[in-house]
Amino acid sequence: MEVSLDLLLSAVVAGILLGGFYAAVSIGISISFGMLDIVNIAHPAFIILGAYAAYIVNSTFGLDPILTAIIMLPVFYLLGAGVYQVYYAVFERRGDEALRGLAFFFGLLFIIEVGLVLVFGVDYRFVEAPYIGPTFRFGMVDLPLRMLVPFVVSMVLVVLLQLYLSRTFIGRAIMAVSQDRLALQLMSANPGKIKRIAFGISIATASLAGAFLIIIQPVEPSVGRDYIGRVFAITVLGGLGSFPGMVAAALLLGIVESITATFYGPSWSPAVAFGILLLTLAFRPSGIMGR
Repeated sequence: MEVSLDLLLSAVVAGILLGGFYAAVSIGISISFGMLDIVNIAHPAFIILGAYAAYIVNSTFGLDPILTAIIMLPVFYLLGAGVYQVYYAVFERRGDEALRGLAFFFGLLFIIEVGLVLVFGVDYRFVEAPYIGPTFRFGMVDLPLRMLVPFVVSMVLVVLLQLYLSRTFIGRAIMAVSQDRLALQLMSANPGKIKRIAFGISIATASLAGAFLIIIQPVEPSVGRDYIGRVFAITVLGGLGSFPGMVAAALLLGIVESITATFYGPSWSPAVAFGILLLTLAFRPSGIMGR
């Protein structure tokens, strides 16, 4: 029984660390889908793009992957703003964002993936950092630094973004843009500009999540597909547009997946996790902290 308790405790701690990574992966979707009503299916592709950016700089200059991602945030912000501008001009302004806009992001997903395959091939890539190998042992629990460091940085990112959204004019405008565009215009705010800023932020956070991903595991261009379902499930489960709910859902999903993988095998993890999503939506359709 003692061994089972040790395994359970280790699985819960590992799930919490995994949930922190899931929160970083999902925060961009919480902005684009939860606040802007933009179904960005290509979001995981931008995560992989961020992972490869961290890989290139790390392998060329030896720079820490997380520091690289932070330095590259403005570049990915501008990339996201440019993508939204195309999406707005071609689809949103004409009212075609429902189906054709979704096709646009599907196309973008495959363009990024194929582009990475043509440039880097399908071999797995990895980075080097002093915290990737070592593990802290706290009592009966192992804390691998390759999971702990992304968890800490992810939580800091969530707190900073929550403060930005709740305490600045642009942040409050981002939260309001999908709820009442007329009221936003009466406040002399341009909804298109606000959405462009928000979408740029969502892609910038994806690049940082990509650095976390390549720290946690080697990556190849198609790895992002594994996270398409997860990021939308976490966003919906937490409640659209709610950062606290998104974090709670990410931690819940991480813990459930870790416990299931530990005691029943990793192949059962996605099924159990999405089963919890379906049960939650059946009894609380708005999610944990839905608007």
